[in-house]
Amino acid sequence: MEQDSQNKEEKSKAKAEKSSGKEGNMPVLEHIGELRKRLIAVLVTLLIGLVIGLLLADPVYDYLRSQEPVNNMPLHAFSLWDPIGIYMKFAFVIALVITLPFTFYQLWAFVKPGLGVREQRATLRYIPFALLMFLCGLAFSYLVVFPMAYTFTTAVGARMELVDTYGVAQYFTFMFNIIIPISLLFELPLVIMFLTRLRILNPLRLRKMRRVAYFLMVLTGTLITPPDIVSDLLVAIPLILLYEISVFLSAMIYRKQLAKDAEWEEEFSAL
Repeated sequence: MEQDSQNKEEKSKAKAEKSSGKEGNMPVLEHIGELRKRLIAVLVTLLIGLVIGLLLADPVYDYLRSQEPVNNMPLHAFSLWDPIGIYMKFAFVIALVITLPFTFYQLWAFVKPGLGVREQRATLRYIPFALLMFLCGLAFSYLVVFPMAYTFTTAVGARMELVDTYGVAQYFTFMFNIIIPISLLFELPLVIMFLTRLRILNPLRLRKMRRVAYFLMVLTGTLITPPDIVSDLLVAIPLILLYEISVFLSAMIYRKQLAKDAEWEEEFSAL
């Protein structure tokens, strides 16, 4: 009986919050102002991250320069802007790592007024995992996808009897064009779980969208990799696997939601 009364109180509080209009019925101009404030906070954090990235760019460059395959390979600058451009790219990647969890927090804070207490707590837990998934994507793309793409392209050059002469800008641009998009796309499971938690998506819709999703994954792999089918597949296949993992996680959340809905119906139908 005590649990039933607590459930009634929670339901009445939720209804009171929705009907009060203080949180759920914010005027459009206030929504725009709130979004503007969040975006400014993200941009300021990105600028701070760029400053930190510039300070850390040199040791990160030295570390990557000491790793295979570039440790025994001379790199050349074909333009006076190449060294500056590379430092800025390193600074941007470091700033992205710093800014990403803060951006997710700002997104959560923006949609928080429209969420219930339980939804607020549940979605807040995704923020630390956003950074973790990005780092996992960074490690996977750098340790697995990038070496395979590099090996394939150099093998093609060897068959054509070409002399390897790499520019520093071309080498690291090739690397960043692979690792950054894959690292960002590793956030896909969290995004789908977040939308499932908000009941915007469910596994039934995701399964119906599977063909379209596969096409988009292959298209993404084609756009962010060099123009060869092996590199395209090296990116597209992990993205398709990520989508299937997202569908599986969405199904887990959806089953829990259905079970909770059934419990609520049984409790209130018995009253």
